[in-house]
Amino acid sequence: MTRLLYKKILLALAACVLLGSCGQPDSRVRQPDSSAPGEENAASAATSAPESQETAGSPDGNGIRTVPETPQDENSASGPGESAEAAKPEQPKLLYHINKAYNVVPNEEETDKKVVLLTFDDGPKEREMIEGLIDTLDKHAAKAIFFVNGYRVKAHPELLQLIHDRGQIIGNHSWDHIDLKKESKAKMRQQIEDVQTIVKETIGEAPRFFRPPFGSGNEVTHGIADDNGLIYMTWSNGSLDWDSKNKNKPDAVIQNVLDQLHAGSNILMHELPWTVEALDELLTELENKGYGFVDPDSIGPAPAADQTAGQAAGQTDAGRQKAK
Repeated sequence: MTRLLYKKILLALAACVLLGSCGQPDSRVRQPDSSAPGEENAASAATSAPESQETAGSPDGNGIRTVPETPQDENSASGPGESAEAAKPEQPKLLYHINKAYNVVPNEEETDKKVVLLTFDDGPKEREMIEGLIDTLDKHAAKAIFFVNGYRVKAHPELLQLIHDRGQIIGNHSWDHIDLKKESKAKMRQQIEDVQTIVKETIGEAPRFFRPPFGSGNEVTHGIADDNGLIYMTWSNGSLDWDSKNKNKPDAVIQNVLDQLHAGSNILMHELPWTVEALDELLTELENKGYGFVDPDSIGPAPAADQTAGQAAGQTDAGRQKAK
């Protein structure tokens, strides 16, 4: 009897041991994550090795793992497009226009009248001359319009890019530097619009200003310029740097400008070595006389009352010989 009871006790103890081990997790078997799909189990993430590519993130309906987007703070930067837009420099207010005599004129009475517009024609020619002009412009915190010819841009697009990258303004001076008034309407349009196209393809924006070679144009020229949103101008102060009698004479170039100086002077110059040499002293003289330099970006279309520029307006230099 005692032996039988002893056996029963042993069987009961063995049953207890077996029952105690039932339902316990095997440490060698990884248990399913009890978190909701897409959520991380913080406890296991802290202790386990990095998950494989197959288990990272949460699957979408196509079996592609996606990473939840991080919510942005409402005060944080906007999306890429908006950030790039915000990063663009603010354009100057349109304070001036070009009148029918091709002078720079304030739109409002209180705007400074004692200003000049600096322009350089017939480029882009040579890097050394361009950099020399722009170095001097930078020294005087001045901007200028570089009126370019299409055939020169085609030959040296990098020079056009240089002018643009250094913050100066590009103008349209026709493709071949020919007397547009002698051409057919179709040829005239091609000469102007081909420059618009190549400049935009090169620097990403088309010119806003147009100057006909030799200052020679007519109503058709004005109309084509208007069709392309171009502000038409010749000049009201000629440096005569193109004239052979002033070749290699920077002092003569300076004196020519000063002799014609007036409020709103639209100064015609060229990419020429003696003009590069003259520019620093010329700008210093203008500053000493109390003149400021108009930012071309602040020049807009003429007010309606002033949009009467005609064929006879301004000057022409039809007798000008192209400087070599």
